[in-house]
Amino acid sequence: MIDHIIALDEEPARLSVRNHLLVIKRTEGETTIPLAEIAVLVVSNPCVTFTHAVLSELAKAGAMMITCDTKHMPAAMLLPLESNFIQAERFARQAQASQPQRKRLWQSIVRAKIRAQARLLVELQGNDAGLGRLEISVRSGDPQNVEAEAARRYWPKLFNDPSFRRDRYLEDQNRLLNYGYMVLRAIVARAICAAGLHPSLGLHHHNRYDSFQLADDLIEPFRTIVDRKVTHYCIPYGTNAPLDKKAKAALLEPLLGRFPVKGWVEPSKIESRTLFDIAAATATSLAAVYCDERDTIFLPEL
Repeated sequence: MIDHIIALDEEPARLSVRNHLLVIKRTEGETTIPLAEIAVLVVSNPCVTFTHAVLSELAKAGAMMITCDTKHMPAAMLLPLESNFIQAERFARQAQASQPQRKRLWQSIVRAKIRAQARLLVELQGNDAGLGRLEISVRSGDPQNVEAEAARRYWPKLFNDPSFRRDRYLEDQNRLLNYGYMVLRAIVARAICAAGLHPSLGLHHHNRYDSFQLADDLIEPFRTIVDRKVTHYCIPYGTNAPLDKKAKAALLEPLLGRFPVKGWVEPSKIESRTLFDIAAATATSLAAVYCDERDTIFLPEL
């Protein structure tokens, strides 16, 4: 099955559904896409209108819908409530997870994130800025907040700019990171729901106003996919490149690609998988950990 990410940014459109198809009407004509092939729909243009049937049929098909504000930042996400036939059982096991188990899972995620950051720095800058040593020092629950220390080393080194800091409100390459992370977060949240887990029951993130805490946990090892693209994009277009149609298309490109990863069924086998497949495997493996069907979460080395 094809997984599409559809971004409605630059021009007005009217959305409706017909015969299990999403119908997109623009001034130049009409486009149809099977609902079953839509992974994420991103709506940024304020002149996009849609019927209630669009929302319900997207949810029924398991697709995520993101609506954005005037700055193209996410304002809301629509996700399906029922995506797995044993959802209630998995919700219960997820809610009953012990604190030590959640801490061990978070340790694995932080280590995977720092490993991914270290690999990207070696690829782009020739050394890992000491992240390899930090990774092995992460303890259960990361009580020493090694993740934050890794970030302090990672970001200035990544962009070769000692003054750079990750701040979603700054008007520099942070805007590009925000957009890429927004779509990546939706992909991960969709996988979580499909695995029968609840996205608001996180392992580490506990913001009372965040309905996608688990997505914000599981996204961490995947972020370097966006980081790599933003770094390459800023070389020709600069760190103040506008978040326009060209930038958005470039940021979506790697999220639709395929990645060589170790198989989750046969770890000795390298498989070519889409990001949607990999996120689904990670979420499904977490559900299996909660249900005592496996000991560790699947975290790919992308």
